[in-house]
Amino acid sequence: MKKYWNTNGTLAPLKEWQPGCWIQMTCPTEQDREYLENEFNIPDYFLTDISDTDERARYEYDDGWMLIILRIPYVKEVRSRTPYTTVPLGIIHKRDITITVCYYETNMMLDFVAYQQRRNEGFVDYVDMIFRLFLSSAVWYLKRLKQISTLIDRAKRNLDQDVNNESLIGLSRLQDSLTYFITSIRGNENLLQKLKFKLQVDELDADMIEDVNIEMSQARETANIYSNILESTMSTYSSIINNNMNTVMRTLTSFSVILMFPTLISSLFGMNLVNGMETSKFGFILAIIMSVVVSAGIWWILRHKRLI
Repeated sequence: MKKYWNTNGTLAPLKEWQPGCWIQMTCPTEQDREYLENEFNIPDYFLTDISDTDERARYEYDDGWMLIILRIPYVKEVRSRTPYTTVPLGIIHKRDITITVCYYETNMMLDFVAYQQRRNEGFVDYVDMIFRLFLSSAVWYLKRLKQISTLIDRAKRNLDQDVNNESLIGLSRLQDSLTYFITSIRGNENLLQKLKFKLQVDELDADMIEDVNIEMSQARETANIYSNILESTMSTYSSIINNNMNTVMRTLTSFSVILMFPTLISSLFGMNLVNGMETSKFGFILAIIMSVVVSAGIWWILRHKRLI
């Protein structure tokens, strides 16, 4: 799906491409790829690189074209191991042609367009647009981190009531998501530092870059804090599970020891040997009493030593 946006004065939709407008490609089809390659002669490997979900944040030049790949947050709608992850957003530019390509429909891009329309302002130039995309990605990282924090608190409350596999697996998946976030944010920060010297940055752009740096640093530090909290939480509950398992095994072992002596006594009296109790009418009762006394004595010893 492709959209054309007029970026002068206000962000308004256009019916067809005009020089200086912004072409927004979301979930491009094969026809969209052919359109970009045939109409604008974009290097075909640009689109291939953008479609790679593992592509790192970077930039490169080829035949006058500039490609910038930015990692942005993405929430998977279907149940998966990593509900929160990051995907590449490609920014392609040459002279009066500016194109963004993303193979996923993200809330960030929808909000980016809506926010610019509410501001009733377009972009000064393509450099201003690039840094505003960086700023929007940092803001959305912070939004997603708040959601992750809420999920962590909910899982911890569930674990306080009952240590179950579902909550622990949920925490593990959030840990994976935070790892993706931290790696992508660091990549975006490194890319931003390089672009400051590659693009034509004016005073307004310098102020925007400072804002982006602040938001990126906050997002990275927040993600690191949540990651450390999750790691500590997982370690704590792992220790609790091991302790509970040790308690259960110790209790079962103690009961096995207690029951071993009645079994031993009954086995001795049940053997086909002369023991003097064969004709006594109190033989069975005496065996029961001996079993109870010995078991009670063993229980008291184990209880005194806090083994049960």
